[in-house]
Amino acid sequence: MADTLTWALSGPQGAMALVLGYLFGSIPFGIILTRLSGGPDLRSIGSGNIGATNVLRTGNKKLAALTLVGDMLKGTAAVVLAGYLLGGRNAALVAGLGAFVGHLFPVWLSFKGGKGVATYLGILIGLKWPIAVTFAAIWLSIAYLSRYSSLSALVATLLTPLLFWFWVRDPQAAALMAILTVLLWFMHRENIARLLAGSEGKIGQKG
Repeated sequence: MADTLTWALSGPQGAMALVLGYLFGSIPFGIILTRLSGGPDLRSIGSGNIGATNVLRTGNKKLAALTLVGDMLKGTAAVVLAGYLLGGRNAALVAGLGAFVGHLFPVWLSFKGGKGVATYLGILIGLKWPIAVTFAAIWLSIAYLSRYSSLSALVATLLTPLLFWFWVRDPQAAALMAILTVLLWFMHRENIARLLAGSEGKIGQKG
């Protein structure tokens, strides 16, 4: 990751990749889609999160699916476009970081965004799709067994940097995903507390 950071600080392309990623990542699809459908402000229901899991708590499975796809593909788009337009692999990694930070801390919502799981997956799709498939398989397996979205995300993200390091031998991407994993776990700190207390809401549970 040091090489990528050096590249990012060495010229305008790095800043452009970061800003491009942030702008993509900061699009709040959950809020936009629920408002367009006449639904409630996501921040006033359930967990107050703006992501697909909380959209699902409104009872609208279609909107939840669309939110998941939107939050995912904005990460993919940021990585792919930056890599193509601004300098290859380094630009893609920097844009991935920007997209994730943009989703967590969108300027349009007073820097109060989502928890990043779908965007994390979208970044994986842009960087290395087989690892994205593996991530999804881990998430689905844990979700099926536990019915906890948060636990599924915590386990899948914990393993992702290891997959980059040991499977595809990409230390730069492994370092990036480790940073994103730390951020994601931080954003899930309340979920972790509820999981430990046995009070975490399950997938499909309203309220």
